[in-house]
Amino acid sequence: MKTLLSAAACVLALSAAAPAALAQNTAPVAPTGAAPAAGVVTLIQAGRLLDRPGRTPRGPSTLVVRDGKVVEIRDGFVDASAFPGAVVVDQRDRFVLPGLIDSHVHLVSDVAGQAGFLAEITDNLPVHAYSAAMNARKTLMAGFTTVRNLGDSGGVTLALRNETAAHRLPGPRILDAASSISTTSGHMDGRLGFNDDFREHIAHDNVCNGAESCREAVRLQVGRGADVIKIATTGGVNSRIGAGLGAQMFEDEAKALIDTAHLYGKKVAVHAHGADGINLALRMGADSIEHGTIFDDETLQLLRRTRAYYVPTLSTINGYRERLAADPNAYPPEVLPKILWRIEITGQSLQRAVPAGVRIAFGTDAGVSKHGRNADEFELMVQNGMTPATAIEAATVNAADLLGLSAEIGTLEPGKRADVIAVAGDPLSDVTTLKTVAFVMRDGRIYKDER
Repeated sequence: MKTLLSAAACVLALSAAAPAALAQNTAPVAPTGAAPAAGVVTLIQAGRLLDRPGRTPRGPSTLVVRDGKVVEIRDGFVDASAFPGAVVVDQRDRFVLPGLIDSHVHLVSDVAGQAGFLAEITDNLPVHAYSAAMNARKTLMAGFTTVRNLGDSGGVTLALRNETAAHRLPGPRILDAASSISTTSGHMDGRLGFNDDFREHIAHDNVCNGAESCREAVRLQVGRGADVIKIATTGGVNSRIGAGLGAQMFEDEAKALIDTAHLYGKKVAVHAHGADGINLALRMGADSIEHGTIFDDETLQLLRRTRAYYVPTLSTINGYRERLAADPNAYPPEVLPKILWRIEITGQSLQRAVPAGVRIAFGTDAGVSKHGRNADEFELMVQNGMTPATAIEAATVNAADLLGLSAEIGTLEPGKRADVIAVAGDPLSDVTTLKTVAFVMRDGRIYKDER
């Protein structure tokens, strides 16, 4: 409890300091996300409007926004005379679409490898809180108005979730997994790599062994306020252990984790690389597979049958390449071979998943890759079999469904939240256009409008 209170205090301190600290870097229009007065209409004039990804975009259109929600869409450019007192937002030279959704981020840090390992013992909770707040801002300014944070550090992102929800800090809407769960010596065991003098002093209440222990681990995260449960059924690329990337959990453990999460109404995101661990999770009822580096025929059959989502996180390879280019010794010897393997093989599962009709949701693993560059994932998705249209659908309609938020976000329809972005080009013909977002609105509040 002390750790969680400390994390909340750190983030609340950031909230108080945010307007002054961030003012010099924010857009000139509503830099702190000020809300329009109750009942005041905002008219967003769009050159082209992709109100429902997966369908044909509209031509010149006007989004009518009131009290943070879309209330109407009209053809053509509606001016303020139609709504006395309305605020007009001119996006007539831009392509407008729903705010983007990243289903897999780690907001606390984007330090990794040997530097990340050292940071675990040198950086204290306030440092993590500041990093998370700045990374959240970068993410929002990149056009991602909702994220699913799959791994907390000391309660920092649980607290940050509440602050961005209230617009006290600029950032995306956050669904948070609290601490991710694995078995002892699994991917989420934070003690890996430390000597015996330190091991038992490092928090490890997120690891479990046997069905009863795994049930307790889920209940602990539910009690902390987790929106979703994240588990690891296989080893991890960045794990400081040479035990490979196959299954590292027994069936009764995976079943206990997933059944307990579902008992509490929580979806389960599963970190899994090897096909054996992927298939185990799918047989037990996983809601999404994260990374999914190796698929076999059974994997494709299970994904189609269970309708679980595949979240490819291709962007990890960008982070790996950049760190290795800067420092060939950025990763320890037990990790480097796994990273080189991941770079070589990434994308092959997506190439199989697309023609097989697997449901795909957008996710980057930002933190391994760089925050604020989430849209790099689109280019990799298209390179590995998707079209710009289906990649955008994965980051809007599909991701909203995975997060259980389809009634609120993912499309721009009357009654849904006014999460809106705009870009200068046409992302349906060149998806890299989404790397440069010019306008960002979340819940009807303008956070960015570059002119």
